[in-house]
Amino acid sequence: MQWSEICIHTTNEAIEPISNILHETGASGLVIEDPLDLVKVHAEEFGEIYDLDPNEYPEEGVRIKAYLPINSFLGETVEQIKQAINNLLIYDIDLGRNDVSLSEVNEEEWATAWKKYYKPVKISQRITITPTWEDYSPVSTDQIIIELDPGMAFGTGTHPTTVLSIQALEEYLTDNNIVIDVGCGSGVLSIAAAKLGAKEVFAYDLDEIAVNSTKLNAKVNQLDKQITVKQNNLLNHVSMKADVIVSNILAEIIVRFIEDAWNNLIEGGYFITSGIIQKKKQLVKQKLEEQGFSIIAVNEMEDWVSIVARKNELAQF
Repeated sequence: MQWSEICIHTTNEAIEPISNILHETGASGLVIEDPLDLVKVHAEEFGEIYDLDPNEYPEEGVRIKAYLPINSFLGETVEQIKQAINNLLIYDIDLGRNDVSLSEVNEEEWATAWKKYYKPVKISQRITITPTWEDYSPVSTDQIIIELDPGMAFGTGTHPTTVLSIQALEEYLTDNNIVIDVGCGSGVLSIAAAKLGAKEVFAYDLDEIAVNSTKLNAKVNQLDKQITVKQNNLLNHVSMKADVIVSNILAEIIVRFIEDAWNNLIEGGYFITSGIIQKKKQLVKQKLEEQGFSIIAVNEMEDWVSIVARKNELAQF
């Protein structure tokens, strides 16, 4: 089969929303070429070690590549993608150059070549994420391994927003907690929560592809009985109480369901938010505090922010 590679030259800020647009249009496979990966310095105990070719990266901005089957609907699909990306300007998202180009690629070449981008990565004190095809053995008895299949177009779980979320889960989640994952994507946060000791995890996403991806990855990690996955719009019509709610999505979406998160948390429960760009940090903090949350931690990685908030036991609203 012949595939068309669509390449969007944009900004780091736009990676998450543009990736979501590509998922929703049925793109098969996703590659992010970010020159920051060439110079990134990981903390000594975290990170990955393998060779990257500078010639495959842009000098500025980032390139997001996805793959679409060449058929009679290709032109219409590309126009839909372009329009959806341009609509992100409504949310004050910097699109940078916003150049979109197309090229043909053979399925056989793409099916194996993209795997060179993905290797095991230690992202917290205990958790290492590894692609399903990598043969990786734990280096200590308390190390936690999460297996993911990036072929489902949700990445390997090593984006700073995901790393910040998992590090917060590792710090604030305790055994037998009930956890809700809002906007579950690949399911990596749900899987991390379950492996860190959560009793039950409820994963929600409006995107059917994300729901299926989370179900498959939960099964790969033998956690499909512990993680309940449903298609749902944020926390609409969710009535259960959780010890921890985690959400790695856009700041503009987080502020829409802060009240629902408050209502779905037990007293003293934690709301872990990520996917927040620097210029939206104060907005999210303000909305959380207005609802009655106490800000417990603000963690940053590159240009991204994660905020951990706690539901005050004595607050009355």
